[in-house]
Amino acid sequence: QVQLVESGGGLVQTGGSLRLSCAASGRTLSNYNMIWYRQAPGKEREFVATITSSGSTYHADSVKGRFTIPRDNAKSTVYLQMNSLKPEGRAVYYCSHAQYWGQGAQVTVSS
Repeated sequence: QVQLVESGGGLVQTGGSLRLSCAASGRTLSNYNMIWYRQAPGKEREFVATITSSGSTYHADSVKGRFTIPRDNAKSTVYLQMNSLKPEGRAVYYCSHAQYWGQGAQVTVSS
């Protein structure tokens, strides 16, 4: 059984930074792709960033240059480092692997 537990959400001012964590249990995280999504109020869930098993990363154009997705294999944790946050970054952020999903972390960006 794979469990993904997210943490690190909160309130931040425009231009600020937050780091979300996604801790995995039940599977060796380094062997698999991990993906971050987000869902803003009234909008569909959208792709944010992914890290592959080989360590390659890909980002949505809307966050490129501001968000990174580092991974700590020893802690079986993937992160979403969010810098220069904008008000449109307000959303619930989810980490995902295969059919498994975290519970979501609320991020609110005040203008």
